[in-house]
Amino acid sequence: MLGWIGVGLGVALIGALWWLWTPDKPRAALEALHAPPPSQFVTVEAVRFHLRDTGPRDGTPVVLLHGFGSSLHIWEDWARLMEAERRVIRLDLPGFGLTGADPTGDYSDERFIALLAGLLDRLGVTQVDLIGTSMGGRLAWRFAAARPDRVAKLVLMAPDGFASAGFEYGKPSGVPLAMRALPYTLPMALLRGGLEPAYADKAMLTNPVAERYRDMMLAPGVRHAILDRMRAHVLVPPEPFLRGIRAPVLLLWGAQDRMVPAPHAADYARELPNSRTVTLPDLGHVPMEEDPARSLAPVLEFLREPRL
Repeated sequence: MLGWIGVGLGVALIGALWWLWTPDKPRAALEALHAPPPSQFVTVEAVRFHLRDTGPRDGTPVVLLHGFGSSLHIWEDWARLMEAERRVIRLDLPGFGLTGADPTGDYSDERFIALLAGLLDRLGVTQVDLIGTSMGGRLAWRFAAARPDRVAKLVLMAPDGFASAGFEYGKPSGVPLAMRALPYTLPMALLRGGLEPAYADKAMLTNPVAERYRDMMLAPGVRHAILDRMRAHVLVPPEPFLRGIRAPVLLLWGAQDRMVPAPHAADYARELPNSRTVTLPDLGHVPMEEDPARSLAPVLEFLREPRL
């Protein structure tokens, strides 16, 4: 009797694993769907960047860096509103989207700084206005600190970087046990559960948006790259880097941000004397998706101001 129960449980387990198993999607199909013109691919130090580069070629370009698990697509509404007057460059960061894995397996901030500088060189860009959100915000301020000659103005949207509950400086963050199954399964219900806290209004996470996020996670090699990044990431005290930033800074936060709550802006404002803070009522962690025009307005005002 017990033997037959064991066999039944084994069959049920195999069936459950088969039902949950989520393979990568073919790259060609994903590129056809999510990388039509004006998308292009530019290789820098063996990393094949997926990017979009639109707008006039005069003036200082704007570079947009997305957050963890995301892609350049989150910026499309902003790009459409900006590109009449500004050159707008947005890219899938290494390890995400259609850029995919870095063949070196190095996802350190230092590696990204070198890659972004190389990409700007390839595009013939000397200096930029740099905008980053969440993890992309941390990469933006790290780049601005390391390469002050290349950043005219800096916009940080709910950037990460300061230690919070459960995280310590100087120690690898590690990978939660549940996350270790990521390369093998990605149920939509689980993905939506992870995305919903980013939105003040959950209705903004429509089915097409959720499907796009899932497709970008299912690009070949991305899920393994995400775990590699998590294993290697070591949080370092941000104050020395922030104090070295010379560019004017706009700190932009959604008042309803549940991922990096708005009071964290004070940590950055304390270390960035040449900064101002704008808080957006009723918006969450992804204001560029929830209300593109309203969230972009203070950014355009900041970027249009002459630098003193």
